Amino acid sequence: MRYRSLGRTGIKVSPYALGAMMFGALGNPDHDDCVRIIHRALDAGVNLVDTADMYAHGESEEIVGRALKGRRADVVLATKARNPMSDEPNHQGASRRWLVRALEDSLRRLDTDYVDIYQIHRPDPDTDIEETLAALTDLQRAGKIRAFGTSALPASDIVRAHWVAERRGLARPRTEQPVYSILNRGIEREVLPVAQEFGMGTLVWSPLGGGLLTGRYRKGQEAATHRSRYGFRHLTDDRRLDVVEQLIPLAEEAGLPLTHLAMGFVLAHPGVTSALLGPRTMEHLDDLLAGVDVTLTDDVLDRIDAIVPPGTDTGTLDMAYQPQALQRPELRRRPAGERAAA
Repeated sequence: MRYRSLGRTGIKVSPYALGAMMFGALGNPDHDDCVRIIHRALDAGVNLVDTADMYAHGESEEIVGRALKGRRADVVLATKARNPMSDEPNHQGASRRWLVRALEDSLRRLDTDYVDIYQIHRPDPDTDIEETLAALTDLQRAGKIRAFGTSALPASDIVRAHWVAERRGLARPRTEQPVYSILNRGIEREVLPVAQEFGMGTLVWSPLGGGLLTGRYRKGQEAATHRSRYGFRHLTDDRRLDVVEQLIPLAEEAGLPLTHLAMGFVLAHPGVTSALLGPRTMEHLDDLLAGVDVTLTDDVLDRIDAIVPPGTDTGTLDMAYQPQALQRPELRRRPAGERAAA
């Protein structure tokens, strides 16, 4: 594995990173099997493992903690907090009150006394960014986290976070975790250039387009897969499926499985540090690891650009973050009586 610098942190990480969302009740409930999958990834040279408190309500962190016994010092361990962990209104968000408690809970489940990267799972419009940065700075100075970052943060908010950190003498976010694949290239416009400008490492998630770039989902065909049971709309989006139908022959001409074409694409961008694999089974992991040596030619990348133009999204991934301005109609519509020009 050829390691890359995680922004300007000085930490070296593998281009393939292991995402642990599918470990536990959501995906693979067999803890022993999940541990074997993690060990297989580590043995292959993967040194970054990413999880979150909300994955299977803490079960994923427990599995990761068990798998890293005896190997913790060699692993760059990342976890996340922000999303609800109970019905209690303060058991969520990016406030100091919750982040301190959430990290303690994560450290207990992970059976470690520190995490290398602590990430805010999604933007929290209810909390002042200074409140969040101050709490994370204190956790870093206490030695409980080595660095911290964000996930799904718009480019303007990344800039604002760095501006506030510099103005207030606080630590800066060192990583960003956005969605990125051939099907979702929107971050190429601003997020990736801004992350590069500020020296941030970028850990992209869903490089297989939420499962569509596995080749198991075809237009006009019903797929009986683990994901299809959850009713994800992006799996039946005709716009996205149309793109898949164009990519399959391209992958065949390049002599590659579609999964390897998809991974090769995201890792070719100079702003991408690592791509998160989210295997549920050993077979899934082995298929992806078989593509570590893939290098896409300029011709193949040009043909991908012709199918999905740079900086554009094809449809919307169900799990992708949508800002409140898009979720709430009242934020983009004046009252009816104020809409006319005269």
